[in-house]
Amino acid sequence: MRLRHSIMVGMMGKIADRFHEYQPPQNFAERLEMVRRVAGVDGVEVVYPSDFDDVDRAVAMVKDSGLAVSAVNLNVKAQKKWQRGSFTAPEGELRAQAVADMKFAMDLAAELGTSMITCCPLIDGHNYNFQADYLKQWGWLEEGIGEAARHRSDIRISLEYKLNESRNYCILGDMGRTLFLCERLGHSHVGVTMDVGHALIAKEAPAEVMAIAAQVGRLFYVHFNDNAREWDWDMLPGSVNLWDIIEMVYYLDRLNWDGWLSYDVATRDGDRIAQMSASIAIVEAAVRSLDRLGREQIQAFIDEGIPADAYTYLYQTLLG
Repeated sequence: MRLRHSIMVGMMGKIADRFHEYQPPQNFAERLEMVRRVAGVDGVEVVYPSDFDDVDRAVAMVKDSGLAVSAVNLNVKAQKKWQRGSFTAPEGELRAQAVADMKFAMDLAAELGTSMITCCPLIDGHNYNFQADYLKQWGWLEEGIGEAARHRSDIRISLEYKLNESRNYCILGDMGRTLFLCERLGHSHVGVTMDVGHALIAKEAPAEVMAIAAQVGRLFYVHFNDNAREWDWDMLPGSVNLWDIIEMVYYLDRLNWDGWLSYDVATRDGDRIAQMSASIAIVEAAVRSLDRLGREQIQAFIDEGIPADAYTYLYQTLLG
């Protein structure tokens, strides 16, 4: 297993909700410098178009930072024009713009030396019954992502799912629907970004769906964070669901997974650099816990299937 740690550069900027601003905004250069100061970091995840108002200048800043780029995150939800959808907007012109943006993001990824874009189409879906034509929506989604995939095969398209927000019902709400889309499209370079918090609010077992995606060659990228399975709080990894993070790294290790982990973690208290440094340290500690617990012993408990035996051992070995 080879894990590389990346920071979502947007999380080094303004952090706010509807009621309060927790962290002030920072410009792109300042956020890149903050990422460079995170302990254990290997790379950065940048966002198009928000980080690329001046494309040439932004590309130069990323290259000058010395940070590897894990992925280009395509944002097709924030601008006012996407209010009714991006890849599934009722207006064909808007759908075409979303596809064009994805193609540009793929070219940008190649320019930045990465082989992947990631996209979470949060504005695609519906809020009410009888608001959206489900048959047309799904067809438009297949058509748009498929066209972008045909643009070039050397850049992977990693689709991130989420149950809700911005839509009450996002069109890619869970791992199953996202894998179904990948299989429908039939392109080997279209896969899944699994955000741990999104899996949790979809009431999935993160390690289980991660393993399923990996089995079919669709696990491209993992966003680490945590929550209490009721809202996407983007908390420190493992701060709520300790055993889930250990189970996830166990399966990543068992799969001998070679890929990027990106940290989508919000800092509502404290320092953003310290928060991201802690996120990486927590995941590395979870990986080291496998040595303490013993990989063969973990597998033996899985094969036995007796929770009382497993949890007695887990708690006594890690906490006793």
